[in-house]
Amino acid sequence: MNQTIRQLLDTADLLLTDTDEPATSTAATASRCRGAAFALRVALESAVADRLTAHRAPRAIREGTQRAAFLWLRGCAEAGAARRAKAVWSQLCLGCHYHQYEIGPTEDQVRAWHTEVAALVALLAL
Repeated sequence: MNQTIRQLLDTADLLLTDTDEPATSTAATASRCRGAAFALRVALESAVADRLTAHRAPRAIREGTQRAAFLWLRGCAEAGAARRAKAVWSQLCLGCHYHQYEIGPTEDQVRAWHTEVAALVALLAL
C-alpha cells in the first residue's frame, strides 16, 4: 500500500471519528460522511490503478474511465476481489453524489465501506 492510499484511509477514519462538537448537526454529520466516502473512493481507485500498473495494463486503461479499469481488473486480480471492488466502488459513487432528496450516506454505511475498502486495498497490494 502506498503512502497516499494510507493517508486517504486515515482521512476517512478521521472524518468519521472527529466529533469535537457535542451536538453535531445532521448536516455536518452528512458532510463528514460524504467527505469520508470521497476519500475512500479515491483510495480504492488508487489501489486499482497501482494493481493495473503492476500488471502492465495499457495506458488507455490506467488513465481511462474507472469502469474500464474495473473490467480490466478481472484479469489482474482474483475474481471475487474484482467483483467486491466494483461493488463497493459503485456504492461509494452513489454516496459521493449530492441529491436534493437525500441526506447522504450514514455513518454506519461509511464505516462498512471503510472496512471493505481497507480489506480490498490489502488484497490488491499482494
